[in-house]
Amino acid sequence: MPVHYEAEMGKNDWAGAAVIAAICETFHPDEEDEQVADELLSCFNCRYRRWTVASFSCCKGKPLDH
Repeated sequence: MPVHYEAEMGKNDWAGAAVIAAICETFHPDEEDEQVADELLSCFNCRYRRWTVASFSCCKGKPLDH
């Protein structure tokens, strides 16, 4: 069962999502039609990202601690 860690940055912090993805050891790009950010390295484009009401959750690890 995956562990979820919800980000507190919200759905519009494009720069923050890119910074986190750049240091994340578990980042894996999602299928192209599921990617929403212009930068490939972004939590918003990660296969393990799941959208929540306010932000998103990481279902693979805990890259949100930095």
